[in-house]
Formats: sequence, C-alpha cells, structure tokens
Amino acid sequence: MSRPVVTRFAPSPTGFLHIGGGRTALFNWLYARHFGGKMLLRIEDTDRERSTEAAIAAIIDGLKWLGLNWDGEIVYQFTRAARHREVAEQLLADGKAYRCYASPEELTAMREAARKEGRARLYDGRWRDRDPSEAPAGVKPVIRLKAPLTGETVIEDQVQGRVVWQNTDLDDLVLLRSDGNPTYMLAVVVDDHDMDVTHIIRGDDHLTNGARQKQIYEAMGWDVPVMAHIPLIHGPDGAKLSKRHGALGIEAYRAMGYLPAAMRNYLVRLGWAHGDQETFSTEEMIAAFDLPAIGRAPARLDLAKLDNLNGHYIRGTDDAELIAILEDLLPHIAGGDELAGKLTPALRAKLLAAMPGLKERAKTLIELFEASRFLWASRPLEISAAAMVLLTPEAKAVIAALLPDLEAITDWNAAAVEAVVRNFAERTNVKLGAVAQPLRAALTGKTTSPPIFDVLAVLGRDDSLGRLRDQAAA
Repeated sequence: MSRPVVTRFAPSPTGFLHIGGGRTALFNWLYARHFGGKMLLRIEDTDRERSTEAAIAAIIDGLKWLGLNWDGEIVYQFTRAARHREVAEQLLADGKAYRCYASPEELTAMREAARKEGRARLYDGRWRDRDPSEAPAGVKPVIRLKAPLTGETVIEDQVQGRVVWQNTDLDDLVLLRSDGNPTYMLAVVVDDHDMDVTHIIRGDDHLTNGARQKQIYEAMGWDVPVMAHIPLIHGPDGAKLSKRHGALGIEAYRAMGYLPAAMRNYLVRLGWAHGDQETFSTEEMIAAFDLPAIGRAPARLDLAKLDNLNGHYIRGTDDAELIAILEDLLPHIAGGDELAGKLTPALRAKLLAAMPGLKERAKTLIELFEASRFLWASRPLEISAAAMVLLTPEAKAVIAALLPDLEAITDWNAAAVEAVVRNFAERTNVKLGAVAQPLRAALTGKTTSPPIFDVLAVLGRDDSLGRLRDQAAA
C-alpha cells in the first residue's frame, strides 16, 4: 500500500507572504486535497537575525485570507535544532560525514583556485580522509557530508523532467556549522523526513538544493520524496518578478480589493492549465489539479487579467456577503473609516438595494467602495470635475423644472420616478439623456453610476430631492 500524500509549505519568515509563495502554498494545498492527503506548514526560522514575528504573523494571516488551511500544528524549524544535530552526529558516526577544520582563509583560496580553473566543486575535500589527530588546536570544525565523488545524482522531477548532476560538480556540503548550528540543507531534509513528507512542491530556484538534499537522504538510507520544482513568476516584461513590478505581498492584494476566491483562481492559472478552462470553483481546482499539467516556462503576472477575474467573482458573490466583505476591508482602505462610522441599519439596507447595480462595473472592492460613495456621502455632495461639466446652467434649469414633478410623487420607487421623468422629457421636448445625465451628476457627483432610476429609488425621496435642490440652487 502506498503512503498517504503529505505536502508541506515551508516559508522563511524574513518577509511577508509574496505572490509566488502564495502560489506555492496553493499548489501544495491542492495536490494534498486532490489525493485526500495532508498539507503541513513549517516556518523555516533558522535565520535568527532576519526572521521576525511580524513576518510569521503576516504569512499565517495571508494563508488564512487565501483560504488555505494546513493540517496539524505549525512546525517551527528552529525548535528542532537538537534533532538536526543528532542526525549530523549519526552521519559522522556512520562514516558518512567528517569534521572539516579548514580556515576561512583556506576556503577563500580554494574557491578562487576552483573558479580560475573553471571547476564547479569549490571545496577540495582536504579533510575528507585525514586523521582527526591532525586537527589544529583551538579550531572548531564544521561537519561536512561525504558526498559521492563519482557517478550522478538524478531527480525525476514532476515538472522539470529528468535532471542530472555529475557528482564531481557537487561539494561536500556543510551539515553543521562550527558554532554547532545546523545548516538549512540539513534541517530541511530532517524535517521533511520526520514530518513524513511524500511530495516536495517548491520554486525551481531550489532545484540544485534538491540534488544536494537527495544526497543527505541517501546517506541516511531514507526514502527520497517526490520532487516538483515549479517555474518562478515573472513580471509582464518577462524579467524575474521584483518590487518594481508592483505589489508583491499577498496582504497588498487584499488591500487592493481582490477577493480570496479570485486570487486562488488567478494563482492556479499562473503556470498550470486544465484545457481552456479559465474560471474554477475550489472544488473544480481540487478535482483537476495534478503536477504534470504545470508548465516549465515561467508564468507572467498580468494584473489586467486579475482585475477581470476579480470582477467576475464580485458579480457572482451574494450581495449581503459582499457588504460583509467590504465592511471587513474598511479599516485597510483610505476613507474606509468614514463609511464605517455611518453604517447604520438604514444605510446597510440602501447598500443591499444598490448592490446589484454597483457590482456590475466594479473590478475590485476598492472600485465597489468608491461606486457606493454616493449612498453615504454628506451633503452638499462633492462633484467631480467631469460631472461638473454636465451641470451647466441649462442643466440646472432642467433639474429645477423637474423638481415639482418629483416632489409630487407619493409612492417613491424606481418605476414611479421613471414614469415622471419620461413624462417630463416628453412634455418639455427634452431628450431623456439630457435629463438623466444632469440627474446622475447631481445625485452621485459622478458621470457613471448604476441606472439612474435605481439610484433615485435607493437614495429615497428625501435624500434625492435634497441633493437635486442643492444643485438647482448652486
């Protein structure tokens, strides 16, 4: 019987969860869920100087926002240092590792000589077979792996295919530093083994690490996990993704008004395909996801595509749920506190009534927030420059002439208002657009909005008439 699938997401908490890390976590999560297995979370915090509590919190928060739940307790790599040292000592005792007393100056000289001669192997193995009695006094050694000197190290990668390294090109890597601290290479292998990880899915910048880590597995006689090294995400210009390409942290995309479901859908399509299908429910993703469908070419970040996808998800989200999501976002967006202070049950009812029209055009929650501003803006309304162009003296005169007809409406609703406005346009021989556009500018302060009769209905009689009087008199 084959082992149950266990994947892991193992970020270093030296910064926030960037978009590439989010995608790696998603691929691990989907693969584990597809096979009914587990995805574990390990925080690789061995770099004590650069690891921060804020970064750990941001990574956990980012995963939760994306809806990627892990199984079991979070493993913190630093707490397992004693176990890592134990394995290094075991390799030493088994003759699979050795103490190296080379000084920093000697190592520098070795590297320079190797580079001059064009050799990939930088360490010359001078302590590999020497008697420890020759060790210089007062020097604390490192422990190095006795890597094979001949043959090949091969990884049958699920994405990259068969990848081969000549062992003559791979160094005897350091397992334990002279201060007794384990290296990243050792810690990762020991943790993955102890956590029963069956599949390692990570960025292809770790591909060479995969070869070195496989040598540690083999020295210990452990099963080597299946490996899948996924191409990195590039910017729109084809260069490796960097800060100059825009927001990189998952928390930034959240603040920019993207929905978690849209983000998951966008990330899964960055390098993975399932026929021509573009939109996936979470259930569809889990059912379809597999490693061979991941391409070898780097994916390119395309924010316009993300915007369109996000608009699709906004339109498909329940109106009441959208209001709740928007409310959660208010502390993180400019001007959000103003709406938060006005969210009475009456305003919530207005937002709910307006939402079908508001969400039709919005591609982000920020756009949705801005589009809703007319519902809760204080009088006199702030009029945009473009809307001000529509409010000519002639247009204000039209509004003033229409006001008595609107004031006479007793049962205020979209149909009643529309009938009155159309009747007024016919009676005064004015095109409907010449009435509707100034009404829109006066009622919303903008040139675009949901249908104007819906706007009048949602704002209600008193607010609508008050805003129109403000502009007619201005």
